[in-house]
Amino acid sequence: MPSELEKLENGDWYHFLDPAVAARKARAAQLCQEFNAIPATDPAAQTAKIKEIFGSTGKNVSVQATFNCDNGANIHVGEDFLSNYNLTILDIAPVTIGNHVMIGPSVGIYTVNHPMTAAGRRDYLAKASPITIGNDVWIGGNVTILPGVTVGNNVVIAAGAVVTKDVPANVLVGGVPAKVIKPLEQA
Repeated sequence: MPSELEKLENGDWYHFLDPAVAARKARAAQLCQEFNAIPATDPAAQTAKIKEIFGSTGKNVSVQATFNCDNGANIHVGEDFLSNYNLTILDIAPVTIGNHVMIGPSVGIYTVNHPMTAAGRRDYLAKASPITIGNDVWIGGNVTILPGVTVGNNVVIAAGAVVTKDVPANVLVGGVPAKVIKPLEQA
């Protein structure tokens, strides 16, 4: 029988209070607490700590405090990654972010979901689906990106949008749920 961590890794329903699952989350919370305690006047220390938290990064990465995540090792960002204040990435499943991505303040990127049944929630079940964000994406403030979403290249997500399904390349999306507003020109 697979362990709860194996179920989690396989994208199956898992018990999120399992000690091994909880230990992974506690480790991430400790690292985030350390990152958030670094003074804003010490960007080199912030960068070093975020590179310790993330699974992989490009050369230029800038994350403003506060930052929170569930694992950290499942977050992979490309070159020239910039996020503003209050970013939360629930990276139970992998979150892959391309090159030249900017994220506004108070954004939530959530790979995890819970059952639609009361019984499943009482059993403390969760399931995660990966999120992929392409190159040259600008995510406005207070955006929420839900599990399993893929965002194409050269996308702008308007402030306050809730992204519930895949977004094609070269568009502006906005609203709740997010919908294509207009195509964007290539540079």
